[in-house]
Amino acid sequence: MKLATYKDGSRDGQLVVVSRDLSQAHYANGIATRLQQVLDDWNFLSPQLEELYTTLNHGRARHAFAFDPKLCMAPLPRAYQWLSGSAYLSHQERLHQARGAELPDGLSREPLLQRGASDAFLGPCEPARFAAEAMGPDFEAQIAVITGDVALGASPAQALEGVRLLALVNDWTLRQLMQAEPGRGLPQCKPATAFGPVAITPDELGEAWKGGRVHLNLQTQWNGRKVGQCEAGEGMHFHFGELIAHLARTRALRAGSIVGSGAVSPKDASRGYGCIAEKRALETLEHGEPRTEYMKFGDSIRMEMKGLDGQSLFGAIDQDVLSLHEAAEPDSATAD
Repeated sequence: MKLATYKDGSRDGQLVVVSRDLSQAHYANGIATRLQQVLDDWNFLSPQLEELYTTLNHGRARHAFAFDPKLCMAPLPRAYQWLSGSAYLSHQERLHQARGAELPDGLSREPLLQRGASDAFLGPCEPARFAAEAMGPDFEAQIAVITGDVALGASPAQALEGVRLLALVNDWTLRQLMQAEPGRGLPQCKPATAFGPVAITPDELGEAWKGGRVHLNLQTQWNGRKVGQCEAGEGMHFHFGELIAHLARTRALRAGSIVGSGAVSPKDASRGYGCIAEKRALETLEHGEPRTEYMKFGDSIRMEMKGLDGQSLFGAIDQDVLSLHEAAEPDSATAD
């Protein structure tokens, strides 16, 4: 099934069920009002949502309405924890080679995970605001999983069984701040993360969900120009079960934890890139210096993943980069 959260003036929004083709939606308030409720009581509430989802897909939901991504918050607007992994070794290898550094010992054996702010995520069409272009805004195209409860000491196979939903992610990073604060835990360089309109259960992926990985292309467009057509499964060294199990080595995870893959990085560099930092690393290796600048105010970024049937799975992240005090363009869906 596919689930989204509509804006309603509150911090947690209103849960809606979305049709497979993303054309129709239906409020789930007869079952649950918030996604966290569903994650907390998954075995009881998810079958009821699946029944509504089936009815909606067959065109029999009496109170269905046209789905509008512009009205969406992040599917889970705030979470107990959000961590971004570094599951693509090609990404780390290129960044380290560009700096003339060796890949840290053990990085291929144990995943690296970085905690991000989880108290307020951005919706798919909300602008990303930054105080200055000099901070080096960079997008990061990722796939993430939202978990149920995962026990302390869970194996990778057991951890994978805890995956409830998958989501599309743009994990913003301020690269120049990252360089300025080494060893400080990177608190300032990770602003609010954006999520695609809908979160989906793994069965929506069909055969593309295999081995704890999503074997589909993640498409990224920067200012309308395609910059990434990255196969998300091929180069993912650590699958989601391994990422979750690494976290569960020392503590249990509660329902509503979100774990990201890290910037998707294709083994074949001709397929593009999932973040500007990797493009700059490739340029440094080829030309001796980076040639692509980070994002500027007025830039736009769009990310989308299509299923084996060619239909959009999560909807699209479609964001503008704005200065902190710049007014956004009026939204035709909400303007008077």
